[in-house]
Amino acid sequence: MRALTIAIVSLYKQLSFVSSVFTNTTYPQYKTQLSYITKKVIEMAKDVEGPEGFQTRDYEDPPPTPFFDADELTKWSLYRAVIAEFVATLLFLYITVLTVIGYKIQSDTKAGGVDCGGVGILGIAWAFGGMIFILVYCTAGISGGHINPAVTFGLFLARKVSLIRAVLYMVAQCLGAICGVGFVKAFQSSYYDRYGGGANSLADGYNTGTGLAAEIIGTFVLVYTVFSATDPKRNARDSHVPVLAPLPIGFAVFMVHLATIPITGTGINPARSFGAAVIYNKSKPWDDHWIFWVGPFIGAAIAAFYHQFVLRASGSKSLGSFRSAANV
Repeated sequence: MRALTIAIVSLYKQLSFVSSVFTNTTYPQYKTQLSYITKKVIEMAKDVEGPEGFQTRDYEDPPPTPFFDADELTKWSLYRAVIAEFVATLLFLYITVLTVIGYKIQSDTKAGGVDCGGVGILGIAWAFGGMIFILVYCTAGISGGHINPAVTFGLFLARKVSLIRAVLYMVAQCLGAICGVGFVKAFQSSYYDRYGGGANSLADGYNTGTGLAAEIIGTFVLVYTVFSATDPKRNARDSHVPVLAPLPIGFAVFMVHLATIPITGTGINPARSFGAAVIYNKSKPWDDHWIFWVGPFIGAAIAAFYHQFVLRASGSKSLGSFRSAANV
């Protein structure tokens, strides 16, 4: 139905152009016929879309979410989504931190490992990106598949989630991360503390500014990908391309890890850094811990602003609507 409307609108625009050409040439006898055809096209479009007219856009933006929606607290769907975020983040930290510990065990030549043993940095990046792909796919229909306070913060700034939902998501994500890393320590108790516990900290040779910039840019890439992959405009334009939104999001995580593991161990997820810091509980990760909250939140805010107010021009549209209302 929507495709038919688009075709009718396109035909209407072409007829309008042809009508204007004939009006300004030596063929005025065709003006009446073209006007009649144009009128019929408009009526066809109204019949398709309804009596109030038709839309030229082939997509529809969802309305902004209320800043504070107390009614959400009475709905089971909110608590179901919070549980989904908790479990997803738990599984995410369990698999990924276990992969990191396993790699360090296998590559430790002093403990019987071999050089270039284990999955390597490439395998660690795949573990993080692959788990995000899997978990976003599994939870997108329930909670949106955030699994990251920075993603939740960016979507909150873009009016995609309410304040209540955002806060509960972040709490659930942090608790899930603590439990996930706690399971790793329970199952790898003899190796966990020896190999750093999967905690994020600034690597030797890098200053604070470099680490902060790495987290800002890395989180920008991730959150920008989230906005682009879930954009209703893209979904309408690329409806013929069977690409799952979790796929580019997982690849974004994978690519950022390849770039920033040598610098900060790659945070871009405050819950991931917080859970590991709590369970590992050493001074170095705590000293650098603020980087893994400030950096991702700044990166998420920049991504939200860039997508909503630059690419989608939401700010100018809102300003234009305000001016139009003022002139009425």
